[in-house]
Amino acid sequence: MELVIENLSKTYPGGVRALQGVSLTIPTGMFGLLGPNGAGKSTLMRTIATLQEPDSGSIRLGEIDVLRDKKGVRQALGYLPQEFGLYPNLSAEVVLDHFATLKGITHRKERAKVVGALLEQTNLSDVRKANVGGFSGGMKQRLGIAIALIGSPKLVIVDEPTAGLDPTERHRFLNLLSEVGENIVVILSTHIVEDVRELCSNVAIIASGQVRQEGVPDDLIAKIRGKIWRRRIPREQLAAAQARHRVISNRLIAGTPEIRVYADERPGDEFTLIEEPDLEDVYFHQVTAAGASEAA
Repeated sequence: MELVIENLSKTYPGGVRALQGVSLTIPTGMFGLLGPNGAGKSTLMRTIATLQEPDSGSIRLGEIDVLRDKKGVRQALGYLPQEFGLYPNLSAEVVLDHFATLKGITHRKERAKVVGALLEQTNLSDVRKANVGGFSGGMKQRLGIAIALIGSPKLVIVDEPTAGLDPTERHRFLNLLSEVGENIVVILSTHIVEDVRELCSNVAIIASGQVRQEGVPDDLIAKIRGKIWRRRIPREQLAAAQARHRVISNRLIAGTPEIRVYADERPGDEFTLIEEPDLEDVYFHQVTAAGASEAA
């Protein structure tokens, strides 16, 4: 099963170009869609989920034409949006039973079996009778993925799922996603590089509505190896360094800014080569390049 997106474009009223000729082929397994806020990730996810129409382009999920056969897509889709509402006074069990009914599972015994299995899979069996209004953020996200898995979908989309979760809940949720993504297409849309680095065998970086780069993370990292340099500098020199060099990121190390620069050759004697860059360097390189292209 593959999700094939070809030449997808979307411009909102006011001239905001959310998607510009996006093309991707997404195979079975975990696929990371990385991009900053406003990059076009949510627009792309909502379009795949049939919640809005593109201006042009096509999307196919296996033999399903996503833009024409919306009913067929929805039967094969599980979607966990960035924000979703739940009735706080209902239990996890009742919530799942309700959504199973909406998904077309009409027989009570069959629903009970499905609900029980999903509560077990998402480690919510012990709180099945508890009202979801008292759930932690991580528990609500796990309930959300349980809802998304009703009906054995072929495609699952999760949009910024770990934002706001504490480290323990984050790892629990990522482990759950990893299990889910073994046999179906799962798209993890996020700006958190670490989530993608831990889970995804394939990744695409989107910025300013365009796919900047895609591929296997190790291959993308190999393309910038030998070109990422770092240097610690006083705060008062930061602006000058950003004007002089192609700074892709800066961070504080013991209170002192450390800049990372993309350059084919050493940009100055004070710079040290990063022997082993990571996916975060790839991400910042592409995002800053997109910003520079827009500015030009």
